[in-house]
Amino acid sequence: MEGIRSSTRSRDLLRKIKEFTLSILEDLSEGLSPLIFIQSFRTYCTNLDLICSCRSNQPSGHEILTFQKESHVHRIDVLLRVLLIVQQLLQENKHASKRDIYYMHPLIFSDQSVVDRAINDICILLQCSRHNLNVVSVGNGLVMGWLRFFEAGRKFDCINSPNTAHTVPVLVEDVKDLVSAALYILVVEKESVFQRLENDKFCSKNRCIVITGRGYPDVPTRRFLRLLVDKLCLPVYCLVDCDPYGFDILATYRFGSMQMAYDAKFLRVPQIQWLGAFPSDSENYDLPKQCLLPLTIEDKRKTEAMLQRCYLHQEVPDWRSELELMLQRGTKFEIEALSVHSLSFLSEVYIPGKIQEIKSICQV
Repeated sequence: MEGIRSSTRSRDLLRKIKEFTLSILEDLSEGLSPLIFIQSFRTYCTNLDLICSCRSNQPSGHEILTFQKESHVHRIDVLLRVLLIVQQLLQENKHASKRDIYYMHPLIFSDQSVVDRAINDICILLQCSRHNLNVVSVGNGLVMGWLRFFEAGRKFDCINSPNTAHTVPVLVEDVKDLVSAALYILVVEKESVFQRLENDKFCSKNRCIVITGRGYPDVPTRRFLRLLVDKLCLPVYCLVDCDPYGFDILATYRFGSMQMAYDAKFLRVPQIQWLGAFPSDSENYDLPKQCLLPLTIEDKRKTEAMLQRCYLHQEVPDWRSELELMLQRGTKFEIEALSVHSLSFLSEVYIPGKIQEIKSICQV
């Protein structure tokens, strides 16, 4: 059944590509300059005085590309070249990464970001997700814990070895027969923390699933996490560094990224809860002063900018309070600093205690 849906979707996209290119050719044949309307989306705004509609998945405006503007000519050229590649991928039922596409015309594309923007533009024009174009990411995410699934005919039996890391599936739509005996999902920011939990056999002692995107999460990691939450209906917690970048990673999981705001509704996980590390943890767990690092000028600038985001006022004011406290104290620290107590402090004391605290508050 999934194969039938995928085939139908590909035919629909090929039809849209044909109609789009024909409309451009018709305008050119009539001596007109084609106008390409690219809708704009956003995951947040900074207008705190008004009731915004950033969470409604509606366009917030549009940009018009035209051959009459010299600055638009190269962008349209790249868009059409990438669209031709996408058409070939769909026709041949093949997949390629963004990097693969860049190396097809490196002199013309000049930079990977140029290709990335063209792919985003195409997704908006065709009203689809990037994976529908058969453009896939090279997955960076890792997962371990109490789950089992099949992907493209391969069996991933993490339940029999819950502390063994597996790469997150790139083709998430090919994941089948997903089962789990876990009680919750834990998302950790960094691979080093993931490895610490792996070494401590955290998943054996705590019936859970642990995922890391190794920093800012890529699309497969976010899609796989969303799949787990939708299919398993488990509570999900996120553990990040106590710094503005850790918070931004947390926000990416929950609200989506601005770059892919057009697809945020399929990538974000609104249920995710912030486990820490909180600024107040430095006192609660008696962190040595040498573990606290001063916020840089860039850290302060980033924190102040994040405090202007609408969702901190409307959806998670408690997150705003923690950010304000970090800015007020002018210090940050990494998750690993908490393990100065002992190597197993994170897995045996901090994380279980925090989850129990949230469960008590939320009555999960």
